[in-house]
Amino acid sequence: MDRHVTLVETEVAEAAPALSPSGPSRADASSPGQRTVAVGADHGGYELKELLRGYLGELGYEVVDCGTEGTQSVDYPDFALAVAQLVAQGRAWRGIIVDGAGIGSCMAANKVPGVRAAMCYDQATAFNSREHNNANVLTLGAGLIGPNLARQIVETWLETPFGGGRHARRVDKIMEIERRFSKGSVG
Repeated sequence: MDRHVTLVETEVAEAAPALSPSGPSRADASSPGQRTVAVGADHGGYELKELLRGYLGELGYEVVDCGTEGTQSVDYPDFALAVAQLVAQGRAWRGIIVDGAGIGSCMAANKVPGVRAAMCYDQATAFNSREHNNANVLTLGAGLIGPNLARQIVETWLETPFGGGRHARRVDKIMEIERRFSKGSVG
């Protein structure tokens, strides 16, 4: 794993307050320490990550940058893992990962228990992923969307509350599938 990712994990583990594993509701997001968003990207998503990092600051979020630090070729699973772990451990309220298409990072992040990553490409998918699926990690494809659309997606995704109700039952079923397979049983 990249040295930077390891250092970030260590720094965050020492500095960040623990949050509940499921993360706070939108109403809780105004509490100190619970407006922390972990961001990460591979080389293809670096420039968009940097733009979004500044935008998140403008929106009043604390940002933990899990890297990468430039456009030199790196492996997206390393950065997806770093962001997903911070969210799963409750050390970040939400996570955002950017790679070329957003697909690989979404797959990698969803391997971390407790993470519900969604690859969104417009405001409708961002809204749906939060309201219906209670997504706690957003992945974006820098090669597929421009900076203005990325800002709109991020803002919609961060501001949309989970709908609960019938959606909660379905998210519970998703999490039950995770529990069943993380115990090593297949079936």
